[in-house]
Formats: sequence, C-alpha cells, structure tokens
Amino acid sequence: MLRKLVEEYLDAGTPVGSKSLAAEVRWGPSTVRHELANLEELGLLAHPHTSAGRIPTEAGYRYFVDRLLPRDESGPRLSLSLVRRELDEAMRVTTETLSQVTNLLAIVTAPPIETSTIRHIEVLVLQPQVLMVVVITSTGGVTKRLFTFPRPVDSGLADWAASYLNERLVGLGLGARMLHQRLHEPSLASSEREFLDALAPVFTDLEETAFDGLYVEGTARLLRGDRIADVSDLNALMDMLERRVTLLGVIQAALSERDVLVRIGTENNTPAMRSLALVAAGYGLPQRNLGAVSVIGPLRMDYGQAIRSVREAATQLSSFIAEVYDER
Repeated sequence: MLRKLVEEYLDAGTPVGSKSLAAEVRWGPSTVRHELANLEELGLLAHPHTSAGRIPTEAGYRYFVDRLLPRDESGPRLSLSLVRRELDEAMRVTTETLSQVTNLLAIVTAPPIETSTIRHIEVLVLQPQVLMVVVITSTGGVTKRLFTFPRPVDSGLADWAASYLNERLVGLGLGARMLHQRLHEPSLASSEREFLDALAPVFTDLEETAFDGLYVEGTARLLRGDRIADVSDLNALMDMLERRVTLLGVIQAALSERDVLVRIGTENNTPAMRSLALVAAGYGLPQRNLGAVSVIGPLRMDYGQAIRSVREAATQLSSFIAEVYDER
C-alpha cells in the first residue's frame, strides 16, 4: 500500500486519496482507508489537509527507499563518453549528463589535488620578450601561462629551464612541499635562480587552482516551479551553492560508503538541505575513493532513477580514473 501511494505521489505530485488507491489494489475503500490510517499512525504518511489525500513523510520516503524501491534497471540510462578526455572535461560531461538525465541538481567532486602529478613541462619563447610555460599533469590537465620580460629572453636559458624543470619536477605531486624546494637550488647561478623565480607562479598557481574541485550543473532545474516552496529554504540553498566548501562537506560522507548514499530531509546535517534529498556515491580506485558523484532534489524525486544514475556515473568515472592513473 505504501509503495503504491508513494509511486502515485511521485508521479502526480498531489495528495493521494483512498479511492484512487482502491482502484489500483482492488481492495474495498474501507480496507484502504484503514490501511492508510495505520500507515499514518506509524508516521509514514501525513494528511496535509483534513479533506485531502495523504502524502509520504520523510520516514515514509526512507522506508520506500530502503525496503520497497523496485530493483529493476528500467528507465533512462546514463551513457557517458569519457574515453580520451582530460579529467576536467570528464568531470563536466559527467555533471551535465547526470543533471539532464535526472532533471536534478548534479554535483561532482574532482580527485584531490595531491593525487595529480606533473607529467611534462615546456618552456617556449614566443617573441623576444614573451615566453610561455606549458604544464601537463598526470590526469591530463594542461595549464598555459604567458610571461613578459623587460628584456629579450635568451633562448638558451629557456631551453635550460625546460630541461631543469622536467628533471626536477616531473613526477612530483602538485601539493607536494618538495615542489617548491626543487625550484630553489642554491648551487644555481644567480641568473638561473632569478629566471626560475620569475616562472615559479605557474607552479604555485597550478597548486592553488588546478581544478576547482567542484562541478555543479542544473541549479535552474532545482529552483524552477514549486520544487522549493519556502522562501527561507530557497535563500539557504542559494547561500549553500555560493559556499563551495559547504557543498563539498555535504557530499563528503559518500566517500566512505560502499554503495549509494541517500539522505532525506532532516537526515542532512546542513540546514539548507533539510527540505531536500541527496543521492551520492564515491568513485575512484579500488583501494580508495577519490571523489563523489551526487544529485540534490526535492523530497518528491524519482529515487529509483536518481540512485541508478548516480551509481552508473560513479562506476563509469571509476573506470575512467583507473585508466588515467595507470598511464602515470
């Protein structure tokens, strides 16, 4: 009975009456009313108005997700084309596709910066006084930085810098302290040290900004219509979306889960999430989750599709990550 009511409410969005349920379950109206009253007593259903039908409570949704949710794999499939993409692009494709398929707000966290290493460095003289440094990371990220000097740059010094930087920095993690130490070698000539000091920002900036850490898509989908009716809830959500650190914290719990994490309403610790539901799953390497895939939506969401899509996205991202990290 609870399953039928939840499914009908998720589909129509209006309180479900005993008459419509009686037609589906082929029970008499009095039996249906009795069963609904029992479910309401258990806290699984609520009566928004005296004369209206019933809707699921948070406890009702939780019972539905844990015990009644159909385990079939029907419905729209999540198909990601991640082959030969750079990590940043793969994160964006995953977030965009997940939001489109589920019609919810999608959030994907990138692997932590310390898991990425420097793969190759180019130092190119574009014009006599203009030089470009290109840094390629183990996860496929490419950073380019232009430097302008007051005097023409010696091409021999640029070639030396490229060789020196590749010898000293390739293989180091972007967050490694050794990265900074190896840029400052006391035995170098003063002209060489000054030249490396001028180029240093490309590496320090890379450490601070290589990947935003968070990819968000579908905010408009969550805010449209009557999905969030309470103005205070809406303001709290907008504030959370602006505070990216808070968003990271919201889905951090998924990293320790073996399967999909589902938090409904007040199960969420963050105030902005108290009227919403979160579905999230970790992805990464067999021995360690490196990031999380998640969707956020109203309590009245298609939990089956959300769980299935998040699980598929996490699985496909894990395969992509395994291939990328094997190439190091």
